[in-house]
Amino acid sequence: MNTKPTQSESVLKYQQLRVVIVGHVDHGKSTLIGRLLYDTDSLPAGKAEEIEKVSARRGAESIEWSFVLDAFQAERDQAVTIDTTQIWFSTALRDYVIIDAPGHREFLKNMVSGAAAADAAILVVDAAEGVQEQTRRHAYLLHLLGLRQVAVVINKMDSQGYDAERFNEVAKDVVSYLQSIGMTPQHIVPLSARHGDMMAGRGDHMDWYQGKTLVEILDSFEVAAPPVARALRFAVQDVYRQDESRIIVGRVETGIIRKGDTVCFSPAGEKAKVTSIAVWPPQDDKVEARAGEAVGITLDQKIFVERGHIGSHEKNMPMLSNVLRANIFWLGHEPLAVGNSYKIRYATHEAMVTVQSIDRVIDTQDLAQDEDGAAVERNAVAEVTLRARHMLPIDPYIDNFRTGRVVLYDGYDIVGGGTVNMEGYADQRRMMKPVSDNIYAVTHLTSYPERVRRQGHHGGVFWFTGLSGAGKSTLGMLVEKQLFEKGYNTYVLDGDNVRHGLCADLGFSPEDRAENIRRVGEVAALQADAGLITITAFISPYQDDRDRARAAAPDRFHEIFVKADLRTCEKRDPKGLYKKARDGKIPEFTGIDSPYEPPQNPELVVDTEKNDIELCVRQIVSYIEQQVTEGVTKKAEAKDKDKALAV
Repeated sequence: MNTKPTQSESVLKYQQLRVVIVGHVDHGKSTLIGRLLYDTDSLPAGKAEEIEKVSARRGAESIEWSFVLDAFQAERDQAVTIDTTQIWFSTALRDYVIIDAPGHREFLKNMVSGAAAADAAILVVDAAEGVQEQTRRHAYLLHLLGLRQVAVVINKMDSQGYDAERFNEVAKDVVSYLQSIGMTPQHIVPLSARHGDMMAGRGDHMDWYQGKTLVEILDSFEVAAPPVARALRFAVQDVYRQDESRIIVGRVETGIIRKGDTVCFSPAGEKAKVTSIAVWPPQDDKVEARAGEAVGITLDQKIFVERGHIGSHEKNMPMLSNVLRANIFWLGHEPLAVGNSYKIRYATHEAMVTVQSIDRVIDTQDLAQDEDGAAVERNAVAEVTLRARHMLPIDPYIDNFRTGRVVLYDGYDIVGGGTVNMEGYADQRRMMKPVSDNIYAVTHLTSYPERVRRQGHHGGVFWFTGLSGAGKSTLGMLVEKQLFEKGYNTYVLDGDNVRHGLCADLGFSPEDRAENIRRVGEVAALQADAGLITITAFISPYQDDRDRARAAAPDRFHEIFVKADLRTCEKRDPKGLYKKARDGKIPEFTGIDSPYEPPQNPELVVDTEKNDIELCVRQIVSYIEQQVTEGVTKKAEAKDKDKALAV
């Protein structure tokens, strides 16, 4: 029962902890909550007597506390919770919002929405049935949504005669599964929700258990402080006009925004200084807004800002990328498949994305992983890569839990949700920086057609891409040799070679890899303009990087996919790199723990997995000769004319 709080405890009464209750269907979640409300004097007057009468009419031997939450007649008829129910109650320490999430697999969508809003979770397990399908599934969802404060309740101990050995057996199974997915429960408590043992009081049946009661466990959970220490993320909801002012309205998801701050709005990249912060009711002295506050701000410049833009300080902006990796739980009736398009939403930002690849499908029962999954079925967990048409301002979940959670929609229906994982992908903001001022193009005195006429062939960039071990460098060198022997001017730019000089200052982070390819693309374009047949042999795993290389020489760029699957390349492992990667000696190795995006529409595919080297070399040489010799004089003169007109 409630007791008078101390002065220090009174401060906590202003806090509100949100706890989600999850678990397999019929493991007693609603009964637990109903009894909890009764034991903490949180039921409305006369409610207990009403429930007692209803229970008697239904022939129950004791009070059915689950009737407290069964607000829908459909639930009473089906004896199953079908929607999340939020209940407010208090202990002597503080206020709570309990979110009762459905256990039936058909209502997992509601469970996801409930868990996403929680600060902590109670996982309910039936002492008789033990760990079941939805126990595992719900636990994995808690992990996926980043909940760290988790307690396990072994319920219905009365059905097992309050046996300590049975409790220890079930607890061991639960802990084993949770640890396998990277979770550690803070508490495991045996109880009987029906009779109130270990709820608010200890009861008389389990003196062998010396841990905390459920109420004591709830009071031990920490209320997450507003994430003001994180980087500023101001999610724009709308832009209003008032008299001559433009008020940008939104929510401070994390960090602090102050009057006088310079704020950059992504993805547009425009910035301006905050001149005022408005709230309702009005506060003339309002000079800052913290995480959790919804405010309006005015700026000193009229820049382009719209709903979905994310405001931040310049020093710590969100990543910009049109491709992202996501760990998702799929809820759609139709399978998720490569090529399908969905709407993605996080904070106030919405965009259409296409499934580029299904990287891994995870069985939540035994954690088996299928890396060749063709589709993600309903209620499955998967790691997928999504691609958008435009740049998205995005944060990995590990960096920002508020903007790192995403929801997927098919039309108006929620079909999936999860967290963003950008491992292996670069921040493309770096690639979008404007060029320096006062730089002007120089016109050569020797024209491109003159070079073509002297050499007898066009220049070109023939970009070999594929996994390590696919044969890019081997093919590049052999093709170069044959072309040279035929009288062509040609040169190979190889991944290892350029890192000895041109890119010696770069490491292997996603950002450095992107810069490595940018530099090579620019050099290759210059060589092609000089009339060289430039062959590049780079893994170049990202389509966006290859597209930028193409943009440097759009008329002379040819993407050649050296095709071989991971299994074949790892078996070859000519440099021993795969073995080192598997041993953890090479982090973020492409194909192992960093993604490879096969070309979407290459000019040529050379399959080294099925064909021998000689055949592959002949295919490439034949293709290159056709491209660089066809209509040499006419093409050269046309290019020269176009360039003259442009100047």
